Amino acid sequence: MNLRDDARALSGDLVRLRHALHRIPEVGLHLPRTQEAVLAELDALPLEVRTGDGLSSVTAVLRGGLPGPTVLLRGDMDALPVSERTGLNFAADTGRMHACGHDLHTTMLAGAAKLLSAHRERLAGDVLFMFQPGEEGFDGARYMLAEGLLDAAGRRPEAAYAIHVMSAGHPSGVFGTRGGPALAASNVLRVTVRGAGGHGSMPHRAKDPVQAACAMVTALQAWITRTFDVFDPVILTVGTFHAGTQQNVIPDTAEFEATVRSFSPVAQAAVKDGTVEVCRGIAAAYGVGVDAEFAAQYPVTVNDHAEADFVAGVVREALGEERYGALPQPLHGSEDFSRVLAEVPGAMLTLGAPPAGADHERSANNHSPLAEFDDAVLADGAAVYAELAARRLAKAAGPA
Repeated sequence: MNLRDDARALSGDLVRLRHALHRIPEVGLHLPRTQEAVLAELDALPLEVRTGDGLSSVTAVLRGGLPGPTVLLRGDMDALPVSERTGLNFAADTGRMHACGHDLHTTMLAGAAKLLSAHRERLAGDVLFMFQPGEEGFDGARYMLAEGLLDAAGRRPEAAYAIHVMSAGHPSGVFGTRGGPALAASNVLRVTVRGAGGHGSMPHRAKDPVQAACAMVTALQAWITRTFDVFDPVILTVGTFHAGTQQNVIPDTAEFEATVRSFSPVAQAAVKDGTVEVCRGIAAAYGVGVDAEFAAQYPVTVNDHAEADFVAGVVREALGEERYGALPQPLHGSEDFSRVLAEVPGAMLTLGAPPAGADHERSANNHSPLAEFDDAVLADGAAVYAELAARRLAKAAGPA
């Protein structure tokens, strides 16, 4: 199979699909227009296709011509509630944006389905394509697993792979991965401080929740730096803070939310209990009440070491030594593909895709309204998806 050349022949179709998806960004678990576009792209292929019951997922199975196991390939489809400011001629104007590159993931996975379908008779097993909504905070992978994703081919996958493009921090066209923890666990700390409102000129007659909440924000940062080993890090970032209605009124309540990232079960357990206790201690010192809740989101994404080594070998052999760079440390982002990897050995890869000619260290990051991704990576992304599936099936089959 010359999958890379086949993928390059599809380049025009891949760019067309990616631009079409970029114009119709949808957020959450229900992506009807995106699902429709994916189904149309897969329609002529020899796939067993089904859609989700409670979400706009698409699951497709390609039966190989030879007996063998199943390999899962995943691409997420959802966008973000971000107003695009790229100025691209295919930019979205809906107040939503594919700011994390999921339009590229979906396109590359659809391309891989076409590539592998063209060589179906030579595949020693089946390929399970997972088109997933709701990765951006909606836990779409969990819903797909609950609806029987891993049994869709009749046998559970032997390996699972996903690719994530990066608009900054990674050289264009270079794939990367690592064995062990690859992305952080993600959790949310939600805090409501309950004081007693009053006149801004007489704070001694009120119980100011704003001051207490500010003290909590700074104390949490200090507590983390003095509690956790830098080699098993924890990151806490307050993303929202809301209080009050007017400059001379002390409000009754103040609220903030923080994202909390960690890389080990030990750190996650410690930060869960500790953050809540810090907030309660500060509240007691300020004489206010507090409701502090630590809610789990996604677990640590853990790559199987053997599968990560396999991925590195496939990229080097298929594209060249210079197209692979091992990730020296885990990324701080989080992924619900972690739920798949908790059930099936596999790996998540990164793929550098900053705008053509841009300095990848200076280009806008994923999730920015200015984030741009280079269409030039689409063909090789589709080829790597297909190579991983075909070679992993052949590896399981053993010598002919």
